[in-house]
Amino acid sequence: MAKLVYDDTGRLLFTEEMKHEYKILIPSMAPYHFEYFVHTLKSEGYDAEVLQNTHFDVIHEGMKYSHNDICVPAMLVIGQFIDAMKQGGYDIHKVALIITQTGGGCRASNYVSLIRKAFHQAGYDFIPIISVNAVGLEKNPGFKVTSNILLKLITALAMGDLLMQLYNETAPYEINEGDTEAVYQEVNSFLDEYFYLPGRKVFYHPNKLFERVIKRFSEIPVDRSIPKPKVGIVGEIYVKYSPLGNNDLENTLRQEGCEVVTPNILDFFQYTFDSSRHDIYKYGGRKIVARMYQFLIWFIEYRRNKIRRQLKKYGFRVFTSYYELRQMGLDMLDHAMHVGEGWLLTAEMIELIHMGAPNIVCTQPFGCLPNHIAGKGMFKKIKQAYPQSNIVAIDYDTSATEINQLNRIKLMITNAKRNL
Repeated sequence: MAKLVYDDTGRLLFTEEMKHEYKILIPSMAPYHFEYFVHTLKSEGYDAEVLQNTHFDVIHEGMKYSHNDICVPAMLVIGQFIDAMKQGGYDIHKVALIITQTGGGCRASNYVSLIRKAFHQAGYDFIPIISVNAVGLEKNPGFKVTSNILLKLITALAMGDLLMQLYNETAPYEINEGDTEAVYQEVNSFLDEYFYLPGRKVFYHPNKLFERVIKRFSEIPVDRSIPKPKVGIVGEIYVKYSPLGNNDLENTLRQEGCEVVTPNILDFFQYTFDSSRHDIYKYGGRKIVARMYQFLIWFIEYRRNKIRRQLKKYGFRVFTSYYELRQMGLDMLDHAMHVGEGWLLTAEMIELIHMGAPNIVCTQPFGCLPNHIAGKGMFKKIKQAYPQSNIVAIDYDTSATEINQLNRIKLMITNAKRNL
């Protein structure tokens, strides 16, 4: 068994020895994206798995080991981790947990300390918790974000965003039920292979894969003669993408006869890079770090431009560039507002309106003040600028009834169909 090593503050470290012996558990959030994170880590010598436990005990454990006033995403992540320790069948002395931190003013930056506190109360002090962040909050000798991992993570996010768009843009119009799901499973089988490619192919090969995926989805027989209302999903990042957090909102909207439009998750990562860059120039810091963030934004856009060209070639919707999205946000509120999803949340609502999806579900988790400000707090201003907008805020809380959420969503859809 690996020896437990602590730093000067008493934090349990993930060591080099653990890298070869431990399984890293990833909380579920974005179903189109996170399985590629597993392949990213496995291809770099780690053992990893995305948690799939989404039953009621997850909520129960989260409420038991977190404060009543903490935000719902934190409660669900804590609950999912602890439930996995109790019922997942893992060797709890050979597992580690991994979680991202933005480093901003959002309570998500405190998830690591909240999880550690919960694990202490539950008697799991011996389980290391790895923070993945771009601002040097915590470091572990056995886990380092190398340039190879960073490149694969960017590609994984781009793959997830692409599949999410293609699936949602095709499924509502498929002639043969189940075709879209079958193609989705088919392309997943060869996309997984990318992460195990050698050397230079990791950098160059994704462009060929992206075209292959887009071409395959374009071959699905569809009937678009009867238009369907386009409904966008925005909000706090966890409840925006997680079926556990939003009661499977995406599938609910599809069953109600809508085409779902969910903004890309890569925009959020670029937004966090841009926010750090903004603060360095505004309040001081190392300019070389700011330039590094600027380069990452440019590189991601360079990669995504190739995807945009292929989407246009095969007749799919071309998503907005980050630079355009940033300007949409600047037109409404200052870029210094980057706590939580900040100005990005407002910008995404405007983006959806511009792309013909003025019907928007704004997912607001309980306890998330920044998203209530940049989300619900901006409705009036957005509606004044875009009278055709049809926006509803849905609060996601462990004590909220699903039927109440569904009724509000259906009312928005009724208005959307009438407007269509």
